[in-house]
Amino acid sequence: MSDVRVIIQRDSEREERTVTTGTTAADLFAGERSIIAARVGGELKDLGYEVQDGETVEGVEISSEDGLNILRHSTAHVMAQAVQELFPEAKLGIGPPVKDGFYYDFDVEKPFTPEDLKAVEKKMQEIQKRGQRFSRRVVTDEAAREELADEPYKLELIGLKGSASSEDGADVEVGAGELTIYDNLDAKTGELCWKDLCRGPHLPSTRNIPAFKLMRNAAAYWRGSEKNPMLQRIYGTAWPSKDELKAHLDFLAEAEKRDHRKLGSELDLFSIPEQIGSGLAVFHPKGGIVRRVMEDYSRRRHEEEGYEFVYTPHATKGKLFETSGHLDWYADGMYPPMQLDEGVDYYLKPMNCPMHNLIFDARGRSYRELPLRLFEFGTVYRYEKSGVVHGLTRARGFTQDDAHIYCTREQMAEELDKTLTFVLNLLRDYGLTDFYLELSTKDPEKFVGSDEAWEEATETLRQVAEKQGLPLVPDPGGAAFYGPKISVQAKDAIGRTWQMSTVQLDFNLPERFDLEYTGPDGAKQRPVMIHRALFGSIERFFAVLLEHYAGAFPAWLAPVQAVGIPIGDAHVEYLERFAAAARKKGLRVEVDSSSDRMQKKIRNAQKQKVPFMVIAGDEDMAAGSVSFRFRDGSQENGIPFDEAITKIANVVEERAQV
Repeated sequence: MSDVRVIIQRDSEREERTVTTGTTAADLFAGERSIIAARVGGELKDLGYEVQDGETVEGVEISSEDGLNILRHSTAHVMAQAVQELFPEAKLGIGPPVKDGFYYDFDVEKPFTPEDLKAVEKKMQEIQKRGQRFSRRVVTDEAAREELADEPYKLELIGLKGSASSEDGADVEVGAGELTIYDNLDAKTGELCWKDLCRGPHLPSTRNIPAFKLMRNAAAYWRGSEKNPMLQRIYGTAWPSKDELKAHLDFLAEAEKRDHRKLGSELDLFSIPEQIGSGLAVFHPKGGIVRRVMEDYSRRRHEEEGYEFVYTPHATKGKLFETSGHLDWYADGMYPPMQLDEGVDYYLKPMNCPMHNLIFDARGRSYRELPLRLFEFGTVYRYEKSGVVHGLTRARGFTQDDAHIYCTREQMAEELDKTLTFVLNLLRDYGLTDFYLELSTKDPEKFVGSDEAWEEATETLRQVAEKQGLPLVPDPGGAAFYGPKISVQAKDAIGRTWQMSTVQLDFNLPERFDLEYTGPDGAKQRPVMIHRALFGSIERFFAVLLEHYAGAFPAWLAPVQAVGIPIGDAHVEYLERFAAAARKKGLRVEVDSSSDRMQKKIRNAQKQKVPFMVIAGDEDMAAGSVSFRFRDGSQENGIPFDEAITKIANVVEERAQV
């Protein structure tokens, strides 16, 4: 035995310790139950790793991001073991950790049923209680192929060693270094219970899994490609404590209540008919009202800020997207071309910016016209794979509130500052108030233009973002090919984060389109271009607001702002007069004159989440008044007729929630 000197890192504190050869990371953190792995020299290791002389070792807490990933991937292994114990013919795919959980793909004869998932979860609980040890074993490619000869998908992954992708989760199986298999060993006898090709690391034991639950199953193509076989995917979630698992499940239940697809149907707002196609929505009259109000308010605010409105067609010759670079960098996200005019390729537009450039270039421009702010509600079409299309939040056809600002280099910083301030204030008007900013920088493999231009653009955006006093989070490599961007990330009522507006600075498209303006000295100058989508898309923003408000829109956005509920038939005409007077004030008021009883009418209005229920009976008619009933069940009685209309109008004007 010889001495080994190691440094134990705890946040900013460093402790030097002398230990004997063979000491493991687990020995260094003995008694610290929350430590489930170690980071050695920046690399994650199992607690069973034997520390070497001079190494810096940091404990990985189970509640940290890395710790959660290790917990969830270990639970995915337990799930795969349970599946193969119950369904021995199942072939293993990939089982990576994902946000809030994990999944594993299996090749089985028949799709899993809900009863199957219950059986798998029960078997997982048995394995968890057995306390099987996760044991890492280095293998050669040849040995791995021999051991996993009956697992065709694992054999394919072995061939990917060193080039596995994080996009399909293959990198959790085969990293860039040596090939390893993890054995699940019986806690008492050391007997092999199960094994899987895996990069690791893992928890020390299945008993270290505190809380998990299987959620659902779905079909998924092997490694995400439609050219590959269809597998069965089981999703699950795992957490450091039962309380955290319960909180997550409660959150999911609340999110399900707010699902915009469910609310869209219940409130008769929109649908996505199969006859039209996946990701292509139609808005019903009530949804059309909400959308129109959203757009009208946005139009008014843009006019106040000096934007000019333009309109462009939905399709164009392919040459335009060759000039813009979209066919080089974005072709996979575009619909295939249509051949017209004797073989000329036409495309549905995925972006509005190339057409706005043509508007700028339609005639000579002077520096006196700049900044020129062009705005369009422009419908675009993007080919999203069927597996990622999701209601209105990930659609194939949608309308962007798209603006392109052309300015001089000297105007650039001020214009970006004004644009970002305008964006944030307008989002606040719609009821979103909790923001942080994300700065997306150059993807070194996917960009056009010079490094110098990118550096200048990125630094300018950074300075503009910092002026807002909001948290600024880096997004390395996340920029579009033509320039860096600031993304506004907004939290909704239940704490979920949505990417909202984007502001992108672009020196490259003006160059590609040879855009020019005449400067004060008569010389031709190149404008700077700012891309700005405030909602992102109308459809997606509609969905976000629908979920944020759980369908209970503030009165200014509500499709029906008030519904008249007569106590009896004799009171219908009185409320019709009220509704007519309110409509003259621009309010959206209806009267429920159906044969339903009053309590049923109230329930119907509550289900439709109408802000104001206006009730009238004999006493109200005699006094020339009405009673208000609100969505929360509270009531306000004896409000004079005209005063009641004014009160509704004021709530609408103030964009207040009731």
